[in-house]
Amino acid sequence: MDIAFTRDDEHMSLKLQEHLNVSEQKQLEDLRHTIKGLKKVCVAYSGGIDSSLVALISQEQLGKNAIAITGISDSLAPYLLEEARNQASWIGILHQECTTNELNDPNYYQNPLDRCFACKKELHTHIRKIAEAFPDSQVIDGVNLDDMSEHRPGIRASRLAGVRSPLAEIGIDKSTIRNLSKALGLPWWDKPSQPCLASRFPYGESISSIRLKQVAKSEKWLIDNGFLQVRVRIQGLGARIEIPVNRIDDFLLTINRKKIVSYFLSIGFTSVSLDLEGLVSGKLNRVTTKQCKPSLT
Repeated sequence: MDIAFTRDDEHMSLKLQEHLNVSEQKQLEDLRHTIKGLKKVCVAYSGGIDSSLVALISQEQLGKNAIAITGISDSLAPYLLEEARNQASWIGILHQECTTNELNDPNYYQNPLDRCFACKKELHTHIRKIAEAFPDSQVIDGVNLDDMSEHRPGIRASRLAGVRSPLAEIGIDKSTIRNLSKALGLPWWDKPSQPCLASRFPYGESISSIRLKQVAKSEKWLIDNGFLQVRVRIQGLGARIEIPVNRIDDFLLTINRKKIVSYFLSIGFTSVSLDLEGLVSGKLNRVTTKQCKPSLT
């Protein structure tokens, strides 16, 4: 699909492919106005639906004065990195990558409740270096309104690094992000959310490169076998599969039990099970006794 543009006196705008209601139209224009007002931006870009919308509008409004930056480590599955690269190319935004080293930090690999703080702190150390070579640029990210009510210590690290979150500032939630993305013609508007692979580990259970790669391989195997929304949670040396509850019957009927057990054992797990509750985003946060509610300031 090609990106279709219209031009008015102020800027080049993406042509809407779908109808938006009045509220969504206003939020889109507010997003365009906010990003245009920043004049020059570096987008912290994971390839997820949130940051890709921010990257799209940044490219639309600022052109060569916008770049997208992706942090690379074992916590980002290889297939997701490839998707991020392809999406950035589709959008047309300049895309840079930086290697992050959070696995060297005990505040990350020991997996405390505020692990995400250490991860984002490391990421923005590297993004800041790129931004400094892109003078007068503002770092922005894809944090949205829904994120502000969840346990996300990484948002605090981003704020301390001076990062802005246009989606959250305007009050755009996840549902609206998908509607805007669909209306603007993003082919991946319905792409499932894919949090960092470290989110598959219970707090307090150490994270390593080897184990992150196990998770990435096992989830990719399940995706390749038709289960696009999936989490493989770590349980000691075993794996616990989460898929949407409405796909559990499909899983039991279509997945060859011996085949999946053989594959999971071959990549280093000692057992594999299916969570009958189904996929619940942020399920491991149930153990937190005090959630860290983020702030935009």
